[in-house]
Amino acid sequence: FKLEHPRIPKGLGSWPRIPIMLQSVRCLQRGAFNGCRLSSRNPLQGAGRAANSNCKWSVGTRSKYQQFFQGSRCKATAAAEGGSATTSTWSYVAFAKTFPFANNMIIATAKTSAADLVAQCVIERKSFKEIDWKRNLVFCMFGAVYLGAFQYLYQISVFKRLFPGMEAFTSQPWAAKLKDVPGLIALGAQTALDLGMLTFVYLPTFYVFKAGVFCESRSPVEWVKSGTSSYWKNWNKDVYDVFRVWGPADLVCFSVPLYLRLPVRHVVSFVWTAYLSFARGGNK
Repeated sequence: FKLEHPRIPKGLGSWPRIPIMLQSVRCLQRGAFNGCRLSSRNPLQGAGRAANSNCKWSVGTRSKYQQFFQGSRCKATAAAEGGSATTSTWSYVAFAKTFPFANNMIIATAKTSAADLVAQCVIERKSFKEIDWKRNLVFCMFGAVYLGAFQYLYQISVFKRLFPGMEAFTSQPWAAKLKDVPGLIALGAQTALDLGMLTFVYLPTFYVFKAGVFCESRSPVEWVKSGTSSYWKNWNKDVYDVFRVWGPADLVCFSVPLYLRLPVRHVVSFVWTAYLSFARGGNK
């Protein structure tokens, strides 16, 4: 049995060489999944593993989403072909680095909903039938829109522009961070800016979302009026709580590597959200 094709070198058409040719085809597939183009003229020259080394690829054009999932399938296939006993496992760290925005949206939405349920069921000791699902909806919507999307925008994208050395500072060991004076000044500035955002954006936004769910009126203007009224009514206590909780927490959150910044923040935010749900979540 022979395979004849003008692009297949002589000596490769005999059936004993078919495994070598298939190995080269796999090489083509591994490069193609990344959206690359083959730059070598003859990818099938040589034999065995040498065929793989002769394949040279240009820079890929696929999106990071396609590369992540297709790359995982490629690794799993390679492990299976090699007879490896270990299988490819999903890595949260890899997912967080590849999809930081999606990771933050998922955590923020789930966290705020769970924190509200903890406040209702554990702190207030409500049964499952007594759960206020409208109240839980407030936290789901607020978590997705503000904590998931907007918070990522300003704490990652905007802060990167305002503080160019931020990423270099957070990637250092802790001992080096304590000696980095410009980095520490930027850390203090980020903390002060975030406390201002929490005071003048976070709190009024929460009260407007709450008014939008509980208010009988369908007018957004009424939601804003009701929300801002509650915001000013609780100003002193809320701002005091924001500074005593988020002042120290921000110093830690803004010091860890960027891909962990918001996930670490969500750990503190879970406790904060449970308190906010207990103190301000109900229709009162």
